[in-house]
Amino acid sequence: MTISSLAPKAERKKSRKSKAVVNENAPLLPKSHVQESDAGFDDFNGASFSGAVFNLSTTIIGAGIMALPATLKQLGMIPGLLAIIIMALLTEKSIELLIRFTRAGKSVSYAGLMGDSFGNYGKALVQICVIINNIGVLIVYMIIIGDVLSGTSSSGDHHYGILEGWFGVHWWTGRTFVVLFTTLAIFAPLASFKRIDSLRFTSALSVALAVVFLVIAVGIAVVKIFSGGIAMPRLFPVTTDVASFFRLFTVVPVFVTAYICHYNVHSIDNELEDSSQMRGVVQTALVLCSSVYVMISFFGFLLFGEGTLDDVLANFDTNLGIPFGSVLNDAVRISYAAHLMLVFPVVFFPLRLNIDGLLFSKSRPLVLDNFRFASLTIALIGVIFLGANFIPSIWDAFQFTGATAAVCIGFIFPAAITLRDRYNIATKSDKILCVIMIVLAVFSNVVAIYSDAYALIKQNKTSRE
Repeated sequence: MTISSLAPKAERKKSRKSKAVVNENAPLLPKSHVQESDAGFDDFNGASFSGAVFNLSTTIIGAGIMALPATLKQLGMIPGLLAIIIMALLTEKSIELLIRFTRAGKSVSYAGLMGDSFGNYGKALVQICVIINNIGVLIVYMIIIGDVLSGTSSSGDHHYGILEGWFGVHWWTGRTFVVLFTTLAIFAPLASFKRIDSLRFTSALSVALAVVFLVIAVGIAVVKIFSGGIAMPRLFPVTTDVASFFRLFTVVPVFVTAYICHYNVHSIDNELEDSSQMRGVVQTALVLCSSVYVMISFFGFLLFGEGTLDDVLANFDTNLGIPFGSVLNDAVRISYAAHLMLVFPVVFFPLRLNIDGLLFSKSRPLVLDNFRFASLTIALIGVIFLGANFIPSIWDAFQFTGATAAVCIGFIFPAAITLRDRYNIATKSDKILCVIMIVLAVFSNVVAIYSDAYALIKQNKTSRE
């Protein structure tokens, strides 16, 4: 895809403006259109390259990072690291296809792009998938934050959270109060911004906190290597029968969830000062996030080996066997909980847009209707809060959304748009890759769902016996 970047700044703004006006019913239009209808909104000249990179990187790096070390335990060190890199390349290609067809059709949203290729049913389908995926992910974020700060009970054992460990068990260190306080003090204010670029500073801090988590984990691993406390990790998977082979595919939803960011591409692109930079934004964000993923997966699996849990954060609830181990455990958990708090509004932003587009497609833009904006924000945060307090298990739900809605958003829908090729701009190699992408996505995720369901049924049957 080649997009000219030689046009003067004024022409680029004009181009961004004309792109925004194409769909008058888009749920939240870029500022360039809003200024004509609501000049008092504020002065916005477009988002910067760095701000766009941080927002997209924050969209990518979420709770999926915690499950990646466990994928290496399943696949082995070498196939696991290769899978992370291959998934990054496929993600870059799928987003490149989205951008290419977005330019051709002058769409302003993912839903609009699907509607351009498959009509209203296609538009509604992508909106429903984004809603399912993002609500599930945000509930997971809120549960993890509650687990980290207030503790969690599993199989009769209670794991103390940060606040319980520091101050003891009180009503104000309890899970419900802590999650409610976090929701009112952090989530609600950050979710009130009407432009995603307004979150660029919190997104930069979020990425920095993820790097802090990585640095601490790497430091612990290096210390244990020199002290002889780390064994040689397993390099390849162990498959003894058909069931163990199929079980390898259960890692696919985790990889998909780790890279899913497609639902925010259009929001970031619409606000970008120079839209020709969007390809560079995507590539920079993916290089940054893939580097973090590779390192945390490598050192996390190296550090805990076969004892690596599905949520590697839970491994930091034990004695690390090094000086200041308890302090480092707390630092890891605090940095990650703070990271998720700042990821929350970036993932919430497209959730609100898509549910507004699904329910109020004929109404005026959401940015111009303060009552509708506030009502949707309050209602969605309330639903997520209730879900976080009543859903007992996060990882089964996480794998389900990764194997269904997330894989559709990230790979099946972009491939389908390319195969539809409404503007005759897809190459033969593009179409071949898209067919392979759809086949692999459907096969691997059907097997993953089957393997998870089979394991769950077998576990329930064993417990009854």
